[in-house]
Amino acid sequence: MGAARLLAKGWLLVCLFVGAHALRFAVMAGGDVKIVIPQVLIALALFAAMGLLFVGGYGASSDGFHHHTATIKERKLAIARPAFNDVVLFAFAALSFVDQVWYAPLHLGGAVTEGLERAVSYAVPGNAVVAERLNACSLDGGRIFASSFTWLLAIIFAASSVSRLRQAAEAVRLDRVLHPQSLSLTALAAALGIVAIIGIQCLFVGSVLTLLPCSAFTGIPGALLTGLGPLMLAYVIYAALAILLASGNNA
Repeated sequence: MGAARLLAKGWLLVCLFVGAHALRFAVMAGGDVKIVIPQVLIALALFAAMGLLFVGGYGASSDGFHHHTATIKERKLAIARPAFNDVVLFAFAALSFVDQVWYAPLHLGGAVTEGLERAVSYAVPGNAVVAERLNACSLDGGRIFASSFTWLLAIIFAASSVSRLRQAAEAVRLDRVLHPQSLSLTALAAALGIVAIIGIQCLFVGSVLTLLPCSAFTGIPGALLTGLGPLMLAYVIYAALAILLASGNNA
C-alpha cells in the first residue's frame, strides 16, 4: 500500500464510477448506444491509464530489485497477500452505484428508507446537511437515501478494515522493504492524516457542503459526492492508520 498504489487504486475506482454514470447519463439523454459506449470506454481507458502509470512509475523508480535485505519469501508473501479490503471497497462502490441508479429513485418513502435516512443523519452530521441542501434545492429523487446508504457502507467498511489493520500494516512494511522510498512512513501517514482530516471536516461534519450550489448535487459531481465520497474517505482513513501502525513497527 505505497503512496503511488494507494493513489492508483483510488483513481481507478473514481474512473470506473464516473464512467458508469457517464454512460448512464448519455443513454438516458437518448444517445446511440453503439456510439456512446466506445466514446465512454475510450475516455475511461485513457483516464484509468493515468492511475496505472502511478503503479508503473512507482515500481520503476524504486530500487526494490536491488535491495538485498528483501528475501524471496518476503517477495512472494507481498505478491500473494490478498487485498481483501480493496475487494470490499470496489464491491461496496458497485452496491452504491446500483442503489443510486435502480433502488433509491424508486423508493422515495417508506419505513426502510426513512429509517435509514434518520439513523445515518443522526450519526453523520454531513449527511443531514446533504439532506437539507437537497430539500432546499428540490433535488431529492432518491439522492438522500443514496447518500445515507453510501455512508452506511462506509461505516461498515471502516469497521471491517480496522479489524485488519495489523495485516495491512505488515503489507505496508513489506512493500517498503521491496520498494524503498525517500518519503518515510511517518511522513506518508501524516500526509494521509491531513487529507483525512480535511475530508472529515468537509464530508462527515459537512461544513463545506452548505456552501455548495445546487448544481453540485446533480449530474456526475452529485453522484460522486453522494455515492463515492464517503467510501473514499473511509479508505483514506484506513490507509492512514495502517501506514501509521507500520511506521510504529519499524521504529
